[in-house]
Amino acid sequence: MNTTPAIQRHQGPHLGLLAILYTVLFNAGLYPVTAYAGKPYWPGPWESASVIVPYFQTHHTQVLACLFLQFGAIVCLGLFTSVAVSQLRFLGVRSAGPWIALLGGFLVVFDGFAGAFTTWTLIHPAVVQTPSVVIALYYIAYSFGGPGFSLPMGLLIAGISIPALLHRLLPKWICILGIVLAITGELSWFHLISPPVLFLIPLTRFPGFIWIIAVAFALPRTIPLRTASVTA
Repeated sequence: MNTTPAIQRHQGPHLGLLAILYTVLFNAGLYPVTAYAGKPYWPGPWESASVIVPYFQTHHTQVLACLFLQFGAIVCLGLFTSVAVSQLRFLGVRSAGPWIALLGGFLVVFDGFAGAFTTWTLIHPAVVQTPSVVIALYYIAYSFGGPGFSLPMGLLIAGISIPALLHRLLPKWICILGIVLAITGELSWFHLISPPVLFLIPLTRFPGFIWIIAVAFALPRTIPLRTASVTA
């Protein structure tokens, strides 16, 4: 009697766990440095040095808590990227999309690490008392966490959404949302020469949590045995 199972399951952690951990850890990290914890809160890049420097000189604990939690979130996003690309390949996607997603996701992780370590250096007692160094490190960290996040995140989202749409691996609304977010992320490039388009960065980041969780639970983890691979 043949007991071979009728389906083949992708081997790897469930994307849903990684997506939820990424979302929870990142947003938990926002709590100590936003209005939820009271004023003053993390200064934006439009603030003057007289606002930026005193904040980091007096809020070491809050900034460190934010970095700690969001560092963990970035690790989860890196794992999500690796597993999602592996899962797309398992489902038969042979186009360049998964590799574009891999590039984008790993760039987000690299920039996230670089931004976190730069800010960690900024709040070091031997550094934070030098205003000119604080300002320089602040804008370096901002570049990694601002356009350095949204641009490659757009690549990650596009690299998953477009192949998934073509091969009908995800509901159409998830793919369309992803394509819109990907375009938004790529347009945030213009923030480098036009500060008013800063709003494109949070428009990529926060709706991106919805997209990531939706993909994590909707992307199939199984295929019928002996099913021919999809090519594109």
